[in-house]
Amino acid sequence: MAAKKKTEGKNDKERIESDIRQFYENVKGLKACKEDADVVSLAEKYCEDTKYFLEKEDYVTAFGCINYAHGLIDALRKPWRK
Repeated sequence: MAAKKKTEGKNDKERIESDIRQFYENVKGLKACKEDADVVSLAEKYCEDTKYFLEKEDYVTAFGCINYAHGLIDALRKPWRK
């Protein structure tokens, strides 16, 4: 039997809200330097866009925005950057 995914049983809105919470947790845990400030700011703007589209019930665009925000932060978290 396969393990249940965290997103199982969640609707689109709930999944995106969960992704937003995870984004802020990842940003909090980020050890960014001054050179990363522009990228972090851009990622935060994409997260704000996510909230806007979520409010408009445009879940496809909201999901795209939050994934882009996560991608920017993930690039800064990579171990090869140390």
